[in-house]
Amino acid sequence: MRKSNENISNWLDKNGNKEMKEQIEKELFYNKIFNENCLDTMAKMEDNFIDLTVTSPPYDDLRTYNGYSFDFESIAKELYRVTKKGGVVVWIVNDKTHKGSETGTSFKQALFFKEIGFNLHDTMIYFKNNAPCYDPRNKRYKSAFEYMFVFSKGKPNTYNPISDIPTKKRKVKGVTKRNPNGTMRKPKDVVFKEFRDRDNVWQYNNGFMQTTKDKIAFKHPAIFPEKMVQDHIISWSNKNDLIYDPFMGSGTTAKMAKINKRNYIGSEISKEYCDIIHERLERLSGGLF
Repeated sequence: MRKSNENISNWLDKNGNKEMKEQIEKELFYNKIFNENCLDTMAKMEDNFIDLTVTSPPYDDLRTYNGYSFDFESIAKELYRVTKKGGVVVWIVNDKTHKGSETGTSFKQALFFKEIGFNLHDTMIYFKNNAPCYDPRNKRYKSAFEYMFVFSKGKPNTYNPISDIPTKKRKVKGVTKRNPNGTMRKPKDVVFKEFRDRDNVWQYNNGFMQTTKDKIAFKHPAIFPEKMVQDHIISWSNKNDLIYDPFMGSGTTAKMAKINKRNYIGSEISKEYCDIIHERLERLSGGLF
């Protein structure tokens, strides 16, 4: 299928029909959910096609996801191919504990992404404000976070920092900093704004009717907070950019892309989950959320 698309693309390039090419690409891919393995979806894409990927794969068998599994290394390589230069992949994962030891799968995946060419732009934390209570039988502190690895194909094209941490608006005179050689720089006045940029630990409530307000989504066994997905979309993309989720699940990435005036593509191998996605998007279009 990709070969066929490449032939069409090459013909359009040679004949100078750039606008027609873009229109065909939009009709084939934009704002669509593909009920198939994500490798099949990406095989139809040209190189350097996606601006941003936001996803949470079925890591470490922590959920059954209707019995489907995934070929991590092949998917990572395809994500590198289809991601635009300067594009970003947000990979939200965690590790299970087996026989008293965490697997470390998340770090193995992060290192593989680096091996194939991605930069590990940031290791962020998704902190769950209402994580389950500590179980003393495990003899460990409760697990209250997941990793949000931010990979970039070169330097990110887009960074729109979210400034929502309250601080005191003030002017401080005579602030000094040291030079690399240890000498002091000339003092200068610094103005602090009312809000400062976030750090890389993001906190959200999760659970029933907190992760999202649309009940239909909870037919899926593992959904991530809408606000978290929206914050990544705002941070790493601009309006009209193309957002991809290779494990679309309940459709949160598509929903938040649509709300924030981005285009989306989703791959979801489960027909049952695709039905959930379509219902959420249809209700969104109808103004029911």
